[in-house]
Amino acid sequence: MTIEVRPAAVFEDVRTLLGPKSPGANVCWCLSYRIPSRLNNELRGPARGEYVADLCRTGPPPGVIAYDGDEPVGWAAVAPRADTSFARNRKIPHVDDLPVWSLWCVRVRPGHRKQGISHALIAGAVEFARAHGAPVVEAYPLDNGDARVDLTMAYAGIRRNFERAGFTHAADTTSVLAGHPRVLMRLDLRGPVSPGSPGSPASRRGAG
Repeated sequence: MTIEVRPAAVFEDVRTLLGPKSPGANVCWCLSYRIPSRLNNELRGPARGEYVADLCRTGPPPGVIAYDGDEPVGWAAVAPRADTSFARNRKIPHVDDLPVWSLWCVRVRPGHRKQGISHALIAGAVEFARAHGAPVVEAYPLDNGDARVDLTMAYAGIRRNFERAGFTHAADTTSVLAGHPRVLMRLDLRGPVSPGSPGSPASRRGAG
């Protein structure tokens, strides 16, 4: 299996990964951290999907999608932190004033898990952020150790997957998700890119 990660510019593929089974249902659409809380509460049902469709049309795309051939199999949300609620989150600190990007959601479709797709998504999200000038990418994964994580709450990712992608622990947080503390992890993109490094094209191709 060869997984390719591309910018999430095709709304129909984003809908496949994030949309509800019933068109009128109210689901997250990965907006809860992207937009102000008041707007997040106001957008209901189909309006949430319409908002994401606008993001896909106007650019930059709201994240990246992993494809197995032409089939979308995974999603990662990544954007400038200043454009997300993490810019104002009191539980997750800012360690400096750099215009960092946030990578806060990694989801793999049922039936495609445990095939390395989450690793490809993290690397692809890093590359996407780098291409848009990000000096640093932050993530806020669960520090779960060897404990199991409820899959419905695993969207933040887990610490060891980000360590594998080259991220390092930057700070503890007071945020807790599914009973596990979240940590702030960072990857500095200001150095040269070498083949096989996180975010390089070579790192996101190959078997998953």
